[in-house]
Amino acid sequence: MKVYNNLSRQKEEFLPLDPPKVKMYVCGITPYDETHLGHARAYVTFDIIRRYLEYSGYEVLYVQNITDIDDKIIQKSKVKSQNFKDVVEEYTKSYFEVMDRLNVKRADVYPKATEHIEEMVRWIGGLIDRGYAYVLEDGVYFEVDKFKDYGKLSGRKKEAMEAGARVEIKEQKRNPLDFALWKKAKEGEPSWPSPWGDGRPGWHIECSVMSTKYLGEQFDIHGGGMDLEFPHHENEIAQTEALTGRVPWVKYWIHNGFVNINKQKMSKSLGNFFTLKEIYDKFDPVIVRFFLLSTHYRSPINYSDAEIQAAKEAYGRISSFIQDIDFLLEKSEEVSPKIELEDLEEELTPYQEKFKSEMDDDFNTAGAIAAIFEMIKFCRKTLDEGEVEKECLELMRKSVVDLSEVLGLKIRPDMPLEVQSAMMKFSSDNVQLEELVKERDEARKNKDFRKADDLRQAINEILKKTGTTLVDTPYGARVIRL
Repeated sequence: MKVYNNLSRQKEEFLPLDPPKVKMYVCGITPYDETHLGHARAYVTFDIIRRYLEYSGYEVLYVQNITDIDDKIIQKSKVKSQNFKDVVEEYTKSYFEVMDRLNVKRADVYPKATEHIEEMVRWIGGLIDRGYAYVLEDGVYFEVDKFKDYGKLSGRKKEAMEAGARVEIKEQKRNPLDFALWKKAKEGEPSWPSPWGDGRPGWHIECSVMSTKYLGEQFDIHGGGMDLEFPHHENEIAQTEALTGRVPWVKYWIHNGFVNINKQKMSKSLGNFFTLKEIYDKFDPVIVRFFLLSTHYRSPINYSDAEIQAAKEAYGRISSFIQDIDFLLEKSEEVSPKIELEDLEEELTPYQEKFKSEMDDDFNTAGAIAAIFEMIKFCRKTLDEGEVEKECLELMRKSVVDLSEVLGLKIRPDMPLEVQSAMMKFSSDNVQLEELVKERDEARKNKDFRKADDLRQAINEILKKTGTTLVDTPYGARVIRL
């Protein structure tokens, strides 16, 4: 298995520190607003990485923090005239709801910043004692000039970073890049006691403290969006390796790419910002997940109605195949097999191997999906060649579903409830669809084609309102979605 490591800027063989265990930390949400498509990109990415590692036989311990105290949370609490804890609870609950619908598995641990303040205070004290941090009137700062490897993750030179517009400049700081470890509280703000005055921790120190508490002073994977590489992850490395002396602190740094909306970077200021709840109003969450998997996680992904519609159609090809197999299983009888079960297993193996090969190449979900479609194409070709025994049908179904589930894709062949309802009541006399279809099949067997055509026309006149139609198969008539 090869993994792209942002620290080395190349693909490396994946060799965890203590196999088969894999320890993974992913930067979590700051719950001050609704969860958006950018969050979905990140957490689906690391959900896939986790799922595939587990599929490959690893035991994954997955930690994802919640930054439950932050300037943005404080500001939102003022706007809403609520306690900051209520703001955090509201948006954290919403986050879990939309992620559950996206079929993102829950992390093993969700540590909250406010539950680890004492550990953070001890860490900051340790950095001061080691000469890496200093105290100012408004808080405590990490001195980046004392850490010789600063910039090794992002590949940036200190001189260039010092001129960067994103760095807040304070006259008292020894270097514009020095970042806050502890912020003294302003009047009316939430605060906790410390030797440097009541206040709250800086953003970066939270992740260092919580990740090492649950995963140890060295672990395998640290992940997050590409926008976190600098300054957040760069600062995490500096303060953690400065305190612990463990180098490297993290073996593999993995970052997912940005989300663009109609080929522009998603941004509230541009008015092209979509929450997941808004997207779910238009598209099933499983389609959103499929859309996110259709592009390699490190590449930027472009969201538009046209592209997510294409994802819907592509997912429908998998769903329709499972629906077709289920129909054949229901109608199947003992037949003279055109293909033996052992032969089919052998024929399906190359597609399974291709799926694994693509995923072993830095979790290439787009290639893995292509392998599933190739498997479906082969299965359909086999079905077109003649009747297939029940065991082979079951193997085809299982093979496609199993690989889809590795990607967290729930394949739902069932029709929408409104379609099912329409199928149950087909005339003013409450005649069930199944009976109506049987009547038509009987007419066809008796070569009463006029009656069969009349029944077909009557059925389809009603069916078209539900987005379905009647088709004839070697196993009898069948209702399918258009």
